[in-house]
Amino acid sequence: MSESTVLPDRPKLSRRFRLQFEEAQSRWVLLYPEGMVQLNDSAAEILKRCDGERSLAAIVEELQTAFNVQDLKPQVVSLLEEGQRRGWVE
Repeated sequence: MSESTVLPDRPKLSRRFRLQFEEAQSRWVLLYPEGMVQLNDSAAEILKRCDGERSLAAIVEELQTAFNVQDLKPQVVSLLEEGQRRGWVE
């Protein structure tokens, strides 16, 4: 994690964005007043868990269990840092 970015203990989506499955694109998207961001499957799985209730550690653990993989923390942190830069995550 870069020094300039401090992730919240319990990340959540910004109120300006709405996460939903878009049938037309067959993918998860983030909707906001000015448009839409199409998400890849990994990003969608991470952001679905950013509810302000789960800790970063809980999100990582849940994903590792759900997908039977290990060492996901770097990828989760990277996506959350990018989401924070873009205003998706607070």
